[in-house]
Amino acid sequence: MAADAAPLPTTTSVDERHLLALPAGPGAEDLGVLAASRFAAARWEPAEPRLVRAAGGAALRVLRLGRLSRLVGPYALDGGRAAALGLPPQPATAWQLECPVERGEPPWPGGDRDGLKRAFPDGMPVREEERAVTWLVAVARRLGGAVRVGRTGTVLTPDPGALVDLVLYSDRWLEPAEALATVRTVVRRARPSGSGDRSLGPEAADDPGLRAHLARFGVRDEAERARLAAESAAYDAHMLAHRPVEHGYGVEADLDVDGYFAVEVSGQDEVPMVLASLPWTREGVVAYRVRWEPAELAEQESERPSLAHRVARGRVAPQVRGVARALHAVLGGAVLDEAEFPVDPASL
Repeated sequence: MAADAAPLPTTTSVDERHLLALPAGPGAEDLGVLAASRFAAARWEPAEPRLVRAAGGAALRVLRLGRLSRLVGPYALDGGRAAALGLPPQPATAWQLECPVERGEPPWPGGDRDGLKRAFPDGMPVREEERAVTWLVAVARRLGGAVRVGRTGTVLTPDPGALVDLVLYSDRWLEPAEALATVRTVVRRARPSGSGDRSLGPEAADDPGLRAHLARFGVRDEAERARLAAESAAYDAHMLAHRPVEHGYGVEADLDVDGYFAVEVSGQDEVPMVLASLPWTREGVVAYRVRWEPAELAEQESERPSLAHRVARGRVAPQVRGVARALHAVLGGAVLDEAEFPVDPASL
């Protein structure tokens, strides 16, 4: 428990508001960085005198997220109080989310990796509440905490290992052969994307298959079929001789029972908010997306995936981190996770 944290209020506000519970270690500075990654208006504000008085003079902090939403804390949260709220026993501090209640339609059937459909069965949060709540869950996943949903008391404890993919953003373009060699230092079976597909190449003007295809589509005249076939062959030859400039490429690997691994490389003009202020991102960036696709896609969106999925994920995640680390060593730049939170390359 944080020594300087105020006791968590016992008023009805605890039951009405969403609560972020965190273990010992992560502090206000961590929350500030993660808020700036998602909210343009994120900033620290002074706590009003009424909050300070209600906290018995303890030092409370207010983190502005949006025009109508903010996070207030830290509050002390011991094991007994955590248990009474249905939270895991390890939280040390809690932060209250103050935001409008904005609900839309009931959730659609399908995956629920974050548990939000379970927590909001009558109507999913929308607008500012949706942005704030999804951020709370992402923070809990990143920092090993939990979220208690106001009114229903549903507790979400997101799996920290559920997010595997990483993205390296750099101002440098790595040629496909160099990228393949870099990836192969970690994933030896990697190959250029699509290299396993059979290339048909240009069709010959006298290809009987092409003639038959044209006949099936109503070209009855033999001379007209010959003309169209020659035109098609000439176009194919021209495109092979004048290939368009590539704006992206990929590297892939078949991991058998563990699924599919890929690195997707492309330039992009839009930059994630957390990187937008960096000088080297002003002219756009090159994104190197290091992705994993499990054998069973539905498992990826499950709040509690199967043991087989978690075992495969445990084998693949070090490879994803290793490739991101290897690319960063060559290119520099910044690494973000799937929640667009920054990742220290030294921790990969």
